[in-house]
Amino acid sequence: MLFRLIKQAPLTEKVASQDGFIYLYRAMKFIGWIPPKEGLLRYVYFCWTLMTFGLCTFYMPLGFLGSYITQIELFSPGEFLTSLQVCINAYGCSTKVIIIYSQLWRLIKARELLDKLDVRCTSLEEREKIHSVVARCNHVFFIFTIIYCSYGVSTYLSSVLSGHPPYQLYNPFLDWHDGTLNMWIVSTLEYLIMAGAVLKQQLSDTYTLVYGLTLRTHLELLNGRISKLRTNPEMTEDENYEELVNCVLDHKLILEYSALIRPVISGTIFTQFLLIGVVLGITLINLLFFSDVWTGLACTVFIVAILLQTFPFCYICNLVVDDCEALAHAIFQSNWVGSGSRYQSTLFYFLHNVQQPIVFIAGGILPITVSSNISVAKLAFTVITIVKEINIADRFKTE
Repeated sequence: MLFRLIKQAPLTEKVASQDGFIYLYRAMKFIGWIPPKEGLLRYVYFCWTLMTFGLCTFYMPLGFLGSYITQIELFSPGEFLTSLQVCINAYGCSTKVIIIYSQLWRLIKARELLDKLDVRCTSLEEREKIHSVVARCNHVFFIFTIIYCSYGVSTYLSSVLSGHPPYQLYNPFLDWHDGTLNMWIVSTLEYLIMAGAVLKQQLSDTYTLVYGLTLRTHLELLNGRISKLRTNPEMTEDENYEELVNCVLDHKLILEYSALIRPVISGTIFTQFLLIGVVLGITLINLLFFSDVWTGLACTVFIVAILLQTFPFCYICNLVVDDCEALAHAIFQSNWVGSGSRYQSTLFYFLHNVQQPIVFIAGGILPITVSSNISVAKLAFTVITIVKEINIADRFKTE
């Protein structure tokens, strides 16, 4: 079955939390981030890594700058805004890619920790939740792939049908003005470079969701185990105490998992917070004042893609805080009355630690929440207001 991982596997199949990362890590291998461990292929793969970084991470943002320096007078207002909105996002994408690639070991190590948490998932109910989150994570990556590919294809088609390359990147070898054939060649080359950049953008936007959804599931599983403490009359006090200690160790693993991914998430989300308002503002101006049907379609898909870069994960962060609060309630409401002093002292220690929620801070400054995301996105309306006040749109149209 094609894309079978987006469907929840039956309980008869053995599924691990790491299976929710399969599509994500396949894409990382394809784009040149995870080389073979040894052999000749490792060196061949390294050449592929250099090429993808050179073209998609470094050349593309510099290509925008080069085109503005050499041929800014050839841009129409709509073409310039289409190029500018992607240019700003390209610099942000390159920054995020460098952050992720330099700290990829953190993500890999955090993923490996999940095997230790999976050991505790023995009941059918717990296994079903693991199966569910695995399918959900792969489904999320699949949906993002469709949306991001739709943007690349729609921008390519809208541009070539209008008679110009999608982004008009600086190209010292081919001038797209020299005939239709050159225009198609340049447009296709730009599309291929942009396809690699879009995949890297997708990776930088989806890894947060995949890791966040998995984190929430294991918090929920821990909550269920805590609620069942001392509810089995056949267990001795020593066995009950051992179950409590296991819950404490599970929580410690979850905190370790969160600590590993926190620096990566902090850098990438902070970068996106810095750009989202300006990029949305420029795109909305292009959509409202300068776009035709095809360009409008591309702008609409681009806006959806921009919103998907931060809003879903910010919502997950809000839910993680709620999950941590639910853990504290579960501990307090568990069947601890009548237990021994050793059990109670460990329980109170556990309760104290759980009351410190798992939070993620963008750049060490902004908490990653829906409220923060809305605040930075509001800058888009400020950009539109400034454009209307100084009448830039009408001046461009007149010129």
